Amino acid sequence: MSVKTLRHYHDVGLLEPSEVDPDNGYRYYSDEQIQVAQVIRRLRGLQMPVPDVKAVLTATDSEARNRLIVEHLNRLEDDLAQTAAAVSELRDLLERPDAPRPIEHRTVAPTPAAGIQATIDREDALDWWRGALGELQATVGAQALDPTGPSGGLYASEIFQHGRGQATVFIPTKEPVKPIGRVVQLLIPEAELAIARHDGSLVDIDLTYGELGAYAMKHEISLEGPLRENYLRGFLDTPDTEQWQTEIGWPIFRADTRA
Repeated sequence: MSVKTLRHYHDVGLLEPSEVDPDNGYRYYSDEQIQVAQVIRRLRGLQMPVPDVKAVLTATDSEARNRLIVEHLNRLEDDLAQTAAAVSELRDLLERPDAPRPIEHRTVAPTPAAGIQATIDREDALDWWRGALGELQATVGAQALDPTGPSGGLYASEIFQHGRGQATVFIPTKEPVKPIGRVVQLLIPEAELAIARHDGSLVDIDLTYGELGAYAMKHEISLEGPLRENYLRGFLDTPDTEQWQTEIGWPIFRADTRA
């Protein structure tokens, strides 16, 4: 241990010298403190914070000591998982293909649907989305309604611009739903859309949104209106996020030749 480290450990009460020379300030340590110093150095080398090292050294029994070490191990594993996720996302950014993402143009007719609407905060969007879609699917199933298409969502631009706005999730159905809980009968409005498909987890769906938005601003007459998502395959279908498929629809005024 360096002199600077020993001075710091003395100041925080982690490893106090057996005596200090009053004339020159030199610190002296006994032979019995060598083992303690080795433990401190080992735990600090494993990135254990000083207060936790102090708690380990003062633990009254091995069970309490082991519990503290396990808690630190769990924190390290959580940090490692977050670091691995960040590395994966950065690598995806670096290795993302330059080829433009296929863009489809689609005109959507007004669609009857069972739905849930709410004004939400952006930071709560994912939790609300999961809960609302789960409730919606359960209600449609309980009433034995036949879906006429994939589940979807409408999201006001205010959610992204100002952090709060109206959100809707829906399942199109042939027969009207009987309102229960948050579920009501809706008519999803018609729209003309530029559509891109996002494959996999929603963690990086902002990248697909960015590509689609840039395309719409450059090549289309972009309109005000809610952004639309269609969940071709999602958490209601499989827990494997790699299998998820989400269509993103950007409202436009279509000027291309319609089929």
